[in-house]
Amino acid sequence: MVKVLIPSGALGLKYDRAALANGLAAAPDIIAIDGGSTDSGPSYLGRGISKYSRASTKAEWRDLMVARAEIGVPLLIGTAGTCGADPAVEWLLDITRELASELGQSLKIAVLRSEQSALSVTEALSQGRIKPLAPELPISAELIADCTHVVALAGAEQIQAALETGADIVIAGRTTDTAVIAALPLARGCHAGGAWHGAKIGECGALATTNPNAGTIMIEFDAEGFTVTPMAETGAATPRSVSAHMLYENSNPFVLYEPGGHLDVNGARYEAHGRSCRVTGSEWVTNDTYTVKLEGARRVGFQTISLTLVRDPRYVARVEEWLGLIRDDILGPVQANDFTVEFRLVGQNATLGDLDVQAVPPGEVGVLTIVTAEEQARATEIAKLLNPALLHYPLTKDEPMPTFAFPFSPNEVERGAQYEFCLNHVMVLDDPMEAFSLEVVEI
Repeated sequence: MVKVLIPSGALGLKYDRAALANGLAAAPDIIAIDGGSTDSGPSYLGRGISKYSRASTKAEWRDLMVARAEIGVPLLIGTAGTCGADPAVEWLLDITRELASELGQSLKIAVLRSEQSALSVTEALSQGRIKPLAPELPISAELIADCTHVVALAGAEQIQAALETGADIVIAGRTTDTAVIAALPLARGCHAGGAWHGAKIGECGALATTNPNAGTIMIEFDAEGFTVTPMAETGAATPRSVSAHMLYENSNPFVLYEPGGHLDVNGARYEAHGRSCRVTGSEWVTNDTYTVKLEGARRVGFQTISLTLVRDPRYVARVEEWLGLIRDDILGPVQANDFTVEFRLVGQNATLGDLDVQAVPPGEVGVLTIVTAEEQARATEIAKLLNPALLHYPLTKDEPMPTFAFPFSPNEVERGAQYEFCLNHVMVLDDPMEAFSLEVVEI
């Protein structure tokens, strides 16, 4: 049996300290936590930075470093610094060094890096080792060179190599969310289907329980399956809450693809045991080839935004017509294609746009104007060009000039460089470690 203690869904999301203490008292074999994902868009990977504040990350990581020292088991984090790029890994490593000094800890740290060079990815492309996923995106040497950061998602094998160093702490770059949980149970011979399935259920901590905000859970892996138990005093892992988590960030609730194979839970059985849920019957299917997913982000320009608040009932009812008039009158004479302007109607359909079939007439609309251009100054210039119209433009020529509200002064906010995800591909590897580097640091 292998016990994996998962403090929360990600470092920086908070967790119940009492639940963590309960978990430590239950004698886990490892403490494993995720550091982030692509949830918050491409900018973090594009810039190679963390989404979470340094202060909150340090506070939570400090408690986990203390916990690790108390019970003498490895502490493992995957996708360090939200995006898992090398600068984000170094950021967390620096925090770890700082805390080790403050806590008086001497540590052996295994650092698993996932970042890929443009040269290595381009070579793999020329060798036919880059395969598209659906939906298929175009790929070329030029596109790869445009990426500011490209990472490969490590699986269980790379995490196992890091653990085999005997490290006290493993700081891994980009990994699959499940790999950090499944690695040790697989290495110790637990049921492969159960290891991957349990890892999927546990990737977000207590989200798969009836008390999701508690954060901390324990998963016990064995030769037949796994058992999920919340560490908070309230809440339970039920067959419904556990089985439902296969739907989370997964297009197929019965199949999950990972490096080297896929998980099939069609035959899984879920049984309630008090506050715990026992799962058996999951199957791991090994692939003939070993592939890792690639994630890349590239800069697509610079952005300036502004916000206009519209409350006049007549203008709210005809806001799209009003914006169309502004676009034609103000932007129509500008003969250039080096910028784009997007109007998002906050309070009406800003999230889904034309796909929103449940929109109801609002009492107020916030017009979020998004200008993207090749240079920051150009984006701001176009936003300023629109400024007078967004404040005073009338629906008809023979009516009094209206006045709307700008919540800020100046109303133009420069957002800086903007990025997009541009890779949706896997890379074929002959050796699971060939796209990754492993360094042992002693402090």
